[in-house]
Amino acid sequence: MKTYLVGGAVRDALLTLPVKDRDYLVVGATPEQLLSQGYQSVGKDFPVFLHPQTKQEYALARTERKQGQGYTGFACYFAPDVTLEQDLMRRDLTINAMAQDEQSGEIFDPYGGEDDLQQRILRHVSPAFVEDPLRVLRVARFYTRFYPLGFKVAAETKLLMQQLVEQGEMQHLTAERVWQETARALSEQTPAPYFELLHEVGALAVLMPELDKLWGIPNPPKWHPEIDTGVHCMLVLAQSALLSDRIDVRFAALCHDLGKGETPVEQWPAHHGHEMLGLPLIENLCQRLRVPNDCKELALLASQYHQQIHKAQELRSVTVQKLFDGIDLWRRPERLELLLTCCIADLRGRTGFEEALYPQADYLRGLAKAARGVDIKALVAQGFVGEAMKEAVKKARLDAISTTKRELQQTAS
Repeated sequence: MKTYLVGGAVRDALLTLPVKDRDYLVVGATPEQLLSQGYQSVGKDFPVFLHPQTKQEYALARTERKQGQGYTGFACYFAPDVTLEQDLMRRDLTINAMAQDEQSGEIFDPYGGEDDLQQRILRHVSPAFVEDPLRVLRVARFYTRFYPLGFKVAAETKLLMQQLVEQGEMQHLTAERVWQETARALSEQTPAPYFELLHEVGALAVLMPELDKLWGIPNPPKWHPEIDTGVHCMLVLAQSALLSDRIDVRFAALCHDLGKGETPVEQWPAHHGHEMLGLPLIENLCQRLRVPNDCKELALLASQYHQQIHKAQELRSVTVQKLFDGIDLWRRPERLELLLTCCIADLRGRTGFEEALYPQADYLRGLAKAARGVDIKALVAQGFVGEAMKEAVKKARLDAISTTKRELQQTAS
């Protein structure tokens, strides 16, 4: 019986990156042998055990044979005669198919993973890559993770990804797994390459057609020098990642312009109707992928209100109040800051505006602070109740917005 450190831990150590998770492979053993040594069985579909002291995962070497559709349609074989090379062959990418002897520290690299690390290439291990549609998402996620290091996807691997899409395998992925991979990609330093690669190989059109539809829609050059709406959304996502590490902010930035695919381009300069048209698209996307509510709610608000926020200094006081009501500033004051982050990303996601200032942010912060500063207890003391109280609060907030608006405008002039 021999044990090896495998997968991401070996890869990241060779890249001199922090090693977060350590997975181990056991060759030449049976479940009974591990159980007799105090290991705890936790695997459902294949034999995985927790070490009695460290509680780290140890899996028995195994092979897999495709016997159905999707990423769960595999027959798993494990026995002491399964070799290290056979186990590593079933893995997705060469850079994930390396092992390190736990005793000697020797690296085993039967499929050229170390060379691909040095060449900064993501390459499939074997033709069996096309048996698992989840690998399309995994490759895209590794691409976005290692994009800052200069990694590229091998052309032959892209062809296999396209083959999986064309064979209809992507439809067999569960919504939960698609969102899990997407959320992990959104958490990376540079999340945009994930969506760009999925678009390139055709997977985005299957999994997120609302987003994929934006590519090829021309943006008016007067406002968007980058021209293509899909390109603009990727630039906005990239800017949001520089501004915030929150997934809800990044997802909202990604989805803010979905309605543009439903609005004739010639109407954009005079009519920004795409904000409202984007709402059902976001609803559909979130329902299909079972996106968490915090991400969905912020995406809906960003789509609906980003144009108003951009024009904040031009808005009448009553419109500002409606904006604050719409985002529920009174109970969810943190939402304004999250939306402002999305809007700053939207501005800076325009070619040539990457470092632009956004005075609308401080302007709206000032109006929000004034409106939220209304003394509700004083109104209660005046005897207001019921509907009269609601109207008194509304008027007091509107007065506070109007007064502060004049003061800010006078200061600016």
